[in-house]
Amino acid sequence: MSAAGLTPVVVRLKLSLLRNGLRQSAGRRAAYITSVVVVLLIAALQLLGLIALRGNAHAATIAVLLVEVLALGWAVMPLFFPSGDETLDPTRLVMLPLRPQPLVRALLAASLVGIGPLFTLCLFTGAVISVAHGAAAYGVGVLAVVLALLVCVALARAVAAANIRLLTSRKGRDLAVLSGLVIAVGAQLVNFGAQRLGSAGLSPLDPVENVLRWVPPASSIGAVDSVSRGAYGLAVAQLALSAAALAGLLALWSRSLTTLMTSPDESTLQAADPGARERTSTGLSRLLPAGRTGTVMERSLRYIWRDPKTKAAWVTSLAIGLIVPVFNALQGTGSIYFACFAAGMLGIQMYNQFGQDTSAFWMVAMTISSRRDAYAELRGRALALLLITLPYATLVTVVTTALLGAWPKLPEVLGLSFALLGAMLATGAWSSARFPYSIPQEGYKNVVPGQAGLAWISIFGGMIAAALLTAPVIAVAIWLNVSSDGDRWTWLLLPAGVLYGALITLLGLRLAAPRTAGRLPEILTAVSKG
Repeated sequence: MSAAGLTPVVVRLKLSLLRNGLRQSAGRRAAYITSVVVVLLIAALQLLGLIALRGNAHAATIAVLLVEVLALGWAVMPLFFPSGDETLDPTRLVMLPLRPQPLVRALLAASLVGIGPLFTLCLFTGAVISVAHGAAAYGVGVLAVVLALLVCVALARAVAAANIRLLTSRKGRDLAVLSGLVIAVGAQLVNFGAQRLGSAGLSPLDPVENVLRWVPPASSIGAVDSVSRGAYGLAVAQLALSAAALAGLLALWSRSLTTLMTSPDESTLQAADPGARERTSTGLSRLLPAGRTGTVMERSLRYIWRDPKTKAAWVTSLAIGLIVPVFNALQGTGSIYFACFAAGMLGIQMYNQFGQDTSAFWMVAMTISSRRDAYAELRGRALALLLITLPYATLVTVVTTALLGAWPKLPEVLGLSFALLGAMLATGAWSSARFPYSIPQEGYKNVVPGQAGLAWISIFGGMIAAALLTAPVIAVAIWLNVSSDGDRWTWLLLPAGVLYGALITLLGLRLAAPRTAGRLPEILTAVSKG
């Protein structure tokens, strides 16, 4: 099929995929329409804001930075949301007799259909209007908008094609888990930067703009500004940079497509070599304790590393546990006691321990015949969590202390963190046996319908109980801080917190073990509904 005939076919295919997806349910149509309205509203507001910047001394700075940030978003989105566009996977066309060049042009045209390109077009148009002055600048602006949009789309396609094997594998799905971390950290960085700029103005960004105006696709917007200032030679060079970037991305995309269409994938290679499927034990098992404890710890750690839902929960807890104290300290509004937030977020992972096993919990249940077996099972799971939570909570506390310069408070806060962590492990073990619930294997929900109440009781009830169990250590810390000479003895809270956390954890495991051993059928029923 010729390129002229292939392009409309692929565009119609994109529209058919969109139309058929909306036909699946009324909820999906409502969500799509709502997202279109919201995106168009944001795009309109951004467009009006950029137009209002005309004549401002920093209009070019804002326009160039905005274009570059948007291009960065186009580059990374396919890595974190590979299923957002079905046409991003060209391997679906591998059985068709298509050449790379016509396919590139067809897929490029199809990529221009959607909410994302429309949103990008509005922002690029506003960026051009904010810096264009005169008929020549507006004429160049039309070309600049087209070039910038094509560079963004080609960049997304090239990145997706180069990583499509990864994105469609289990590791690719695990990579998508990091999207929450990237968004959370990015939001905090934007907030932090906005606060800094609010006091210093936009002048510190001018040197950055002087560099980025030569980086495609922002160089095309820089060309419009150059024409407005009468620097026609600079404008030609900046447009040439964007055109060269577009040609390079299309060539890279074409090369990736050729590789995808002609090389075997990993599953084919494994089928040809049965020995490649064999997996030997790593050194992890040799570093863990012998017996059931080590086996349970290894299984729990493998869940954290390999199960998407478990990994997502851990990534979220690790990110939030670091972001809240550190960014508050950077913004000058933090407290050293915010470091305890890391221990609290990580301690939540002890709740609903059996839910991550799903229906496979029956294999665990078959190995538990006594309270002693149940205690060993819970102890192994708690120790696996401690391997990560103890050093991480310590690291967050030390970093927060360093940022605030409150080194005398370090032993006290570490003691409080360890006491809180022990209390959460204790209540988490008991809650896992008393209020287990199922975690769906598909979709984004973490609780199956009908068990939301169990999840709320398990997590929030356990957190309240953990706070009450930590109250004695908190009371001692308050008493030492209000006493006239109490600062001399606050360091004792570190060994006291470690001892209290260890004792409360052992007590919680002892109390939860008989309940676990006596409720194995109920636990299996509760966690098998996903």
